[in-house]
Parts: sequence; structure tokens; C-alpha cells
Amino acid sequence: MGQSFSGIFNRLWGVNKEIRILILGLDGAGKTTILYRLQLGTVVTTKPTIGFNVETLKYNNLTLNIWDLGGQTSIRPYWRCYYNNTAGIIFVVDSTDRERMDVACQELHTMLKEEELQESALLVFANKQDQPKAMTAAEVSKVLDLTELKDRSWSIVASSAIKGEGLTEGLDWLMDVIKDEQLQ
Repeated sequence: MGQSFSGIFNRLWGVNKEIRILILGLDGAGKTTILYRLQLGTVVTTKPTIGFNVETLKYNNLTLNIWDLGGQTSIRPYWRCYYNNTAGIIFVVDSTDRERMDVACQELHTMLKEEELQESALLVFANKQDQPKAMTAAEVSKVLDLTELKDRSWSIVASSAIKGEGLTEGLDWLMDVIKDEQLQ
């Protein structure tokens, strides 16, 4: 019995299993910095993403295809072109950008209503916690109305892409949820 379960688990979550993850959020939130910090383990100089970046990340015996989509107003309507087959969403919020928090909330909830994302787990990074006057993860959660998400697995993690804080914890949570939900 143990070997049967182990064989099934290895087939489902072996090195060859590819998982599609989207990184979304408003422009300037730190999406690309998080992507490259996770992939390279260091901070790289980035410029605003016009379109998208796609990177493959090996993480805990999984292959993640991570799509980092630009967050400018003119690009956001095209996010929906990338929703199909998405196992997890990483929504990045600039915790210092209080003026656009309502826009982030609206974009998040509009996106989550899309049929292709109904089964996708949601990880929110309350990014830029290393900056003065950053909202806490609890404050960001309240502004984004995350407690209204009743039929979806979600978590919010305070993070700093520059310092690398919170990123591993958030990604560990997301991978655990994806594993659990896809095995049911």
C-alpha cells in the first residue's frame, strides 16, 4: 500500500510535473523582482515589464512555469489571455502604495471571477515591507477584502523582494495547497 501511494505521488509530483503560476499585480509592485529573486536568489535590476516574462523554476522537486505579466493599466485587460491551466496565482501588492490599493482590490476581484481561475490557489505578497510606512499584511488583507474569498484557498504573506523575506514561506504554502488540491 505504501509503495502504491508513493508511486502515485511520484508520478503526480515528480520532477516532470510542470505547474503553471501567474504573477500579477499593479505596475511597480515588485513582481519581476520577486520572480528573479526566487529564480536566481539575488536581486537584479529590472525595468517595467511590457508584456510578460516567462521563467522556469525548479522548486522542491517541482517544475514551475512562472508567467510574470505586466501590470500597467493598458496591459491588465490582456491578463485573461494567460489564465488557462493556471494552478496558482501570486498577486503582488506594493504595501506602500496606499493611493492605488482600491485599484489593486478591484483588479484582484475582477480576475478571480474568471472561470479559468476558479480552481487556482491565491498567494498575496504584501511586498515592500522593508519600506517606511508600509501597510502590514493584515491591513493589506482588509483593504483587498480577502476574507470575502470563501471558495478559494488563499494566503497573504508580508514580504520584501529586496531582502528576500517571506518569499520562500509564501511559495512553500502555495505548493502545499496545489499538491493537496490536485490530489483530491
